[in-house]
Amino acid sequence: MSSLPGPLYSFLRPSASSAASWLRTAAPAVAGSSRHAAAPALGTRRAISQSAAPRKALPFSLNTTRSETAPAQDASSKLLRMIMFGKPGAGKGTLSGRLVKKYDIVSMSTGDLLRQHIAEKTEVGLLAESIVASGGLLPDDVMLKVVTSKLDLLQNRHWILDGFPRTLGQGQLLDQHLTTKGTPLSLIVNLDVPDDVILGRISDRWVHLPSGRVYNLSYNPPKVAGHDDETGEPLTKRPDDNPEIFARRLEQFYASTSPLLAYYGAQAAGLAATTRLVTLSGSTSDEIWPQLEGVVRSNFPGVRERQEVKRRSSLSDALLAQRERDQRAEGDAPARIPLRNV
Repeated sequence: MSSLPGPLYSFLRPSASSAASWLRTAAPAVAGSSRHAAAPALGTRRAISQSAAPRKALPFSLNTTRSETAPAQDASSKLLRMIMFGKPGAGKGTLSGRLVKKYDIVSMSTGDLLRQHIAEKTEVGLLAESIVASGGLLPDDVMLKVVTSKLDLLQNRHWILDGFPRTLGQGQLLDQHLTTKGTPLSLIVNLDVPDDVILGRISDRWVHLPSGRVYNLSYNPPKVAGHDDETGEPLTKRPDDNPEIFARRLEQFYASTSPLLAYYGAQAAGLAATTRLVTLSGSTSDEIWPQLEGVVRSNFPGVRERQEVKRRSSLSDALLAQRERDQRAEGDAPARIPLRNV
């Protein structure tokens, strides 16, 4: 992978260097680490991507009457309540998707929850729709209502929250709410992927917009160049997949996320900390995935594999064992190669 183009460095570094330096020094790439520098003063200047000033919270409820809860776990079993940070294109969606596919974990996207509120015409949904239609930013307390409407139904479930919080103010509001409910965050994951690696990744990225399927010419190319594998329809580039826009998004990420990581780092360093902050480093999702899975399995033994995953693995082992028995009957039994869980 070649280094970043000169124009990109000159555009990015003057405004983002201090935050980038903090990320590299304050979050050591050791799975399980939870000691970080103390949080900066909360009175720092408003980040680029900070939302509008909070408004009075609105009471509402989703159009549902059943809480999505599972049988209560043993008191000593920790529940996974996780958020993940990473630069644009770092692989947050890929990695959280792998966790949800393999393990019994609920994934929540802020965008999906907001669309649900708007579709169901809840009070907060109607307010959000009017604000978005006018081009405004949703106040932090409105976003909190959007998110916690679902979290409050998951008292005894493992979950991953995507897209929130994005600013220090949102993080503090979320913490206050979860602490009040007795369901504090238990894991914060920071993905550390080099800038030049991400730039190369998004430069090679093509998408099928109707389905959201993503291809990469470097490691996941389409079967037919320029066309979706399933529909045959043409692939397109995302409008923001270019160096200039990537530089601006990266600058915004450093401005808004550095204070958040410092805040959670200070919390994780406390003597009575219930939240663990880990930084996972790598150039690809395949490199980071074993680290992420190891952190989850070692710190949250109550997280179980989905039954369909176990059934697929058991069936594969049964078929392999039958094949070996047939081969032994014919006097030709090769050495067994264990199958991975899929």
